[in-house]
Amino acid sequence: MQAARWYAARDVRVEEVAERPLQPGEVRLQVKWCGLCGSDLHEYTHGPVLIPTRPHPLTGKVPPVTLGHEFAAEVVEVGPQVTAWQVGDRVTASACLVCHRCPWCRAGRFNLCERLGSIGLCADGAFAEQVVVPDYTLFRLPEGLSWEAGALAEPAAVALHACKQGRLQPGDTVAVVGAGPIGLLVLQAARSCGAARVFVVEPVAGRRRLAEALGAEAALDPTAVAVDREIHQRTGGLRAEVVFECVGTPPAVETAVKLAGKGGRVVLVGIYTQASPLAWGRIQAHEKTLVGASAYTDEFPLALAMLADGRLQAAPLVTDRIPLRDLATRGLQQVLAEPDRHVKILVSPQ
Repeated sequence: MQAARWYAARDVRVEEVAERPLQPGEVRLQVKWCGLCGSDLHEYTHGPVLIPTRPHPLTGKVPPVTLGHEFAAEVVEVGPQVTAWQVGDRVTASACLVCHRCPWCRAGRFNLCERLGSIGLCADGAFAEQVVVPDYTLFRLPEGLSWEAGALAEPAAVALHACKQGRLQPGDTVAVVGAGPIGLLVLQAARSCGAARVFVVEPVAGRRRLAEALGAEAALDPTAVAVDREIHQRTGGLRAEVVFECVGTPPAVETAVKLAGKGGRVVLVGIYTQASPLAWGRIQAHEKTLVGASAYTDEFPLALAMLADGRLQAAPLVTDRIPLRDLATRGLQQVLAEPDRHVKILVSPQ
């Protein structure tokens, strides 16, 4: 079968890969669509970031590895000891590979597993004609939900987990730094969870327009205005109760802290590869809270329900659909070259 394999930074090859036999508890899926994620871009430009350089403790995987973890697929084969799934089931999957034995897993906080891995990073992923995953990762697509929308269930679960980590309450004023796919889903999730006002900070004009179309009260260009002062004025000096940082850079973190009001909560959602100096005195004196949001725990069922009933809109985020053979040229390289044109690119291996 054809698969897109990561060998090193800027070295992703679509090549023929042999199918492997299923182990107990595994399911083989035919991939319908797989979304190009920010973490795929990080690995392409700066990797290895999350791809292991030594054998992963759960999977034993080292590069090359097939990328891709946001996908919708059909079950085509079930392995020994699999009873909950059958050929023909329409599914998506959590990317989290976990041990089920450590204290964090036993507490239900699977995203903190001591041996946490990820499909598409620590095991072969779904930029391929088929992908093999553990049966515990699977979730059934609701009746009527399209394959394309199903491929956005994973980032939608990330957005909902971020809202949970931020203890978002009805009536809160929210700011979202970064209007990429996660930021735009956080915007929608926050509105659906009762946020009264949502401001978005984003330098790319096309993404600002999309943020406003999806419900942002205002989408502000940080290269054109002092966004902290702007939000200060628009909120009568209160600023935001909850700020979601969805970029993963030091300037974005600094902006997020400034946008939070006294007693505010800053949720770190981006993928961080650099240290960030912060105004610790302002955090301490104003009793602001910084909290991380990594992946998800139990948010997939709600994410699928919200995609199915329209509380989360997937279609406006999809800006291109490409074949697997063009992943590097029309996918990874295109997003980097033209961020104003693209939000979420879906890849079809069929």
